[in-house]
Amino acid sequence: MTRFVMLAVLVLSLSACGGGDDKQSAAPPAATPTPSPTASTPAAPVARTTAELTKALLELADLPGGFTEDKEEPDEDAKPFSSPSSRCKTLVKYLNATKAPGSKASVARTFTGGQEGPYIDFGLDSMSTAEQVAELRDSYAEAVESCPKVTLKTDGAGSTSMKVEAITAPEYGSKPFAFRLTGTSGPKRGLEYAAVVTGVDDVIVSVGVLAGQGTELDAATEAAVTKARHVLEPA
Repeated sequence: MTRFVMLAVLVLSLSACGGGDDKQSAAPPAATPTPSPTASTPAAPVARTTAELTKALLELADLPGGFTEDKEEPDEDAKPFSSPSSRCKTLVKYLNATKAPGSKASVARTFTGGQEGPYIDFGLDSMSTAEQVAELRDSYAEAVESCPKVTLKTDGAGSTSMKVEAITAPEYGSKPFAFRLTGTSGPKRGLEYAAVVTGVDDVIVSVGVLAGQGTELDAATEAAVTKARHVLEPA
């Protein structure tokens, strides 16, 4: 199964390990050498396979020591995010999705640096064209701007109100956009989740960090974009 945003299952994993709102330092994924310039936007749709995307996705060997792969699978039918506001309808839909809306092929992996985190999620979604990547990125940005908060419900832990805000995105990939969810009330008050969506030609690259120190997102995004560019054949 693939995930576009992994916050709900990661919170459950964090709770199961006995972690709370405290954050534990861990090294971010190591960046690989600077890639060559991105190829020009394809004129025709590109068909990517799951196997092709899997080769371009970061794996445990690409990360520094101290990380392990978290293979817990979320429930496809679960809808952990909600909001009574119609302005949040699109964002709630995206946060509850198990892959990028419109994705033709999707892969993801999640890693943890310890019992209390950080948890880092990497995903690749084939959108067929760079234009569709840009459209989804813009739609995600509009959804975040329109929705000031959402509610996260976790089994056995109650509901947490999460503040939604756009943040400065790491400058990797095409038109990167980043946002942060912060628990403001409820059992996970103070917990933070930061995420980036960016593009490599016709592929959406998504990176999410839960319970981090605030420094992991930049390096993780650089590593994810660098490998995707290096492995994926130019469209």
